[in-house]
Amino acid sequence: MSKPSEIEALRPGYRKDLADGVDRFFEPRRTTCPWCRSGRLTTRLRTTDLLQHKPGRFVLDQCQDCRHTFQNPRLNETGLEFYYRDFYDGLGEQRMSGTFGGRTKMYRGRAESMVPHDPTPKNWLDVGTGHGHFCEAAREVLPGTSFDGLDFTDGVQLAAREGRVEHAYRGAFPDLAPDLAGRYDVVSMFHYLEHSTDPDRELRAAHETVRPGGHLLIEVPDPESRYARLLGRWWLPWLQPQHLHFIPVANLRERLTGLGFTVVAEQHAEAHDPVDLLAAVWLALDHTAPPEDAPWLPAAPGALRRTLRAALLIAGIPALVTGTLLDRFAVRPLAHRLRVSNAYRIVARRD
Repeated sequence: MSKPSEIEALRPGYRKDLADGVDRFFEPRRTTCPWCRSGRLTTRLRTTDLLQHKPGRFVLDQCQDCRHTFQNPRLNETGLEFYYRDFYDGLGEQRMSGTFGGRTKMYRGRAESMVPHDPTPKNWLDVGTGHGHFCEAAREVLPGTSFDGLDFTDGVQLAAREGRVEHAYRGAFPDLAPDLAGRYDVVSMFHYLEHSTDPDRELRAAHETVRPGGHLLIEVPDPESRYARLLGRWWLPWLQPQHLHFIPVANLRERLTGLGFTVVAEQHAEAHDPVDLLAAVWLALDHTAPPEDAPWLPAAPGALRRTLRAALLIAGIPALVTGTLLDRFAVRPLAHRLRVSNAYRIVARRD
């Protein structure tokens, strides 16, 4: 939990950033789909920042031809910096490190999905590696593999210092790809493409980086999940405003084939993270309760508002427990059959 002094130290900077409103954080609205260029767009979702509660409203449009869903208008570079700030780093670093560091079983499952296709890769590049927790866990599955990490945040340098990755590359993947051409047996992108401003450019960078005969491993949220429709704005993988693109699996398969890959595996149940109902309950409670203190608020909440927040969250504990039990024991075994898997995973071989 952040100290009040840390929050107060950051409040003037946020106040200055917000003085002119949030409209300056957005690009002009698109009139065509960024995936297929169709002009047949419809609004799929309107929401707010349900995790940090930073000000702003966000719209997701869907292409009626290819079904691609994307943020429109999209955050510009200034907006991305504002909304990412203190989420993965700064005030949010400790919380995110704990969240990602405790998911070893999930990371091992991701690594194991490569074993049927290449049981002994020599080197592996994890793009969007964050603090490198996947690489640390994957080394237990593939002890003979050298794992490198790439990220645009300084988390990748922390991963190198902690020994989770052997080499750390900081920057944009498409910019770094020419120097990494044909170097890797496996390139992975776990919940990375949805953050990218240009997923097609990222896929081209992956094709350049993977050696011929090597593999690309991708996992992304599934916008065709029934939960995406049933839970609406409370579906955690929407993660606005950070997630910019949601790619239907058929679109990704087609694009990979066009770039010179052969899709050798598609997984849905294996990629499902059983947290949808728990997360929806938490997001609704957190949204309803008075906000906890944050530097983007004009002032710290008073004692009454803090008490009201604590009382509401305590009252919501039975609903949180119920959501957890349903997620793990009722829905998870049937996730693919019910078509509620919240993610999908693709393994593709470079031809």
